[in-house]
Amino acid sequence: MNAESDEHTGESADGQEAELGSRAPEFIKSRRGLHLSWQVGVFIVGLAVVGAGVVMLPLPGPGWLVIFGGMAIWATEFVWAQLVLRWTKRKVTEAAQRALDPKVRRRNIILTTIGLVIIAALLGVYLWKFGFVMPWKIDQ
Repeated sequence: MNAESDEHTGESADGQEAELGSRAPEFIKSRRGLHLSWQVGVFIVGLAVVGAGVVMLPLPGPGWLVIFGGMAIWATEFVWAQLVLRWTKRKVTEAAQRALDPKVRRRNIILTTIGLVIIAALLGVYLWKFGFVMPWKIDQ
C-alpha cells in the first residue's frame, strides 16, 4: 500500500498513528461523559457555521469559505470530517494545477471570448430593435 491509502486507515507509512481523531484535551478525552458532551458541542458549533455558510451561498457573503470553516471545526473532533477535508484539499490542488496547464488556459480564454461575443451580439440586437429604453416608466 502507498502512504496515501494508509492515511485513510489512520496509520502512516511507518506504522505510527496518523493525526486522525479527536484533538480534545486529554482531561476531556479521559472522561467519557465529558468527551461526549465536548463532541456534541463541537458538532453543534460546526453545524451552525456550516448552516451560516449555506445561507450565504445565495446571499452576499463568503459562503464556501464559511462552509469549509465549519468543516474544519468538525475536523478537530471527527475523523470523517478530517478525511473530507483531505479529499477536498487534494481536489482543489489538482484543479489549480489543471487550470495552470497552458492548453486548459487557452481553452478557457477562447470559451470566455466566445461567450462575451455572443452577449455583445445579443445586446446589440436588443439595442437595435428596442433602443436604449429603461424597462420601467418613471414620470418626472
